Parts: sequence; C-alpha cells; structure tokens
Amino acid sequence: MNIKLDNMLMLGLFIFFGIAILLGAFWLFSTEKRLKRFFLGKKAKDLEETIVQMQNEIMQINKIKKVMEEDIININKKLKKSVRGVETVRFNPFPDQGSNQSFSIGILNEDGDGVVLSSLYSRERMSVFAKPVKNGKSEYELSNEEKEVLSKAEVK
Repeated sequence: MNIKLDNMLMLGLFIFFGIAILLGAFWLFSTEKRLKRFFLGKKAKDLEETIVQMQNEIMQINKIKKVMEEDIININKKLKKSVRGVETVRFNPFPDQGSNQSFSIGILNEDGDGVVLSSLYSRERMSVFAKPVKNGKSEYELSNEEKEVLSKAEVK
C-alpha cells in the first residue's frame, strides 16, 4: 500500500510539474511574441537612438515652451497698455440752436490711462479739445458728457 501511495504521489507530482512546464513554455512563447511585435525588426541600438532622439526633442520642446511663456508675459504687458475701451457720446451744447453735432470720445487702456477728445460744434466755428486721463481721472475739469464717456469707456 505504501508503494501504491508513493506511485500515486509521484504521478501527481509528475502531472503537476508537467502542467507547470507547459504553462511556463506558453508564457515564454507569448512574451517572446510580444517582444518581437514591440521591436518589429529593430535592433537594440536603433531603440537606443530612438530614445536619445526623443529626449533631444523633449529638450527642444521645453526650450520653445520657455520662449513662448516669456513672449506671453511680454504680450500681456503690451496688451495692458493698449487701447481697451473706446466710447462716443454725441450731444448738443447749445439747446437753442443746432442738433447733436458735438461729441466726446473716451479712449482708455486697462489701467484707465488715455485721453478724452471733445468737439463743440456751432454754426460759426468748431472747437476740439483733448484732455489727458490718468487712472480714470483728468487734471482738467471735465464736462458731464466727458465724465459720461469716461465711465462708459472704463475696462471692466
């Protein structure tokens, strides 16, 4: 009985190791197949060159990114100083004659700096005034129409 048990145990171990060897061979075959598909005829040297080339391209992209970030900062600085708000108000300064031929134009940047241009029209003459504006205010006295045009031209 002891011999039968030993034979059965040996047979079980033989079957177990046989299955393990078959599974190992299958795993080895499938791994080799995946590696062949991955390399697709490339040699290790070609793969190394590809990795080095990709690293160089990444370094170039990072340099370009840095230049672009600096450009964006400069563009934003320039944009802040550019004209961002323009408004026009037409009015009649002389109620007894004419129509809305006079006007005020407000031109401001993001900081509220710029100019107010006003024109007063009458039949005898036309006058044009320019008043500088700093931080939304002028050191010169502004008419109601000029104040209105400035408030409308403010960048929000």
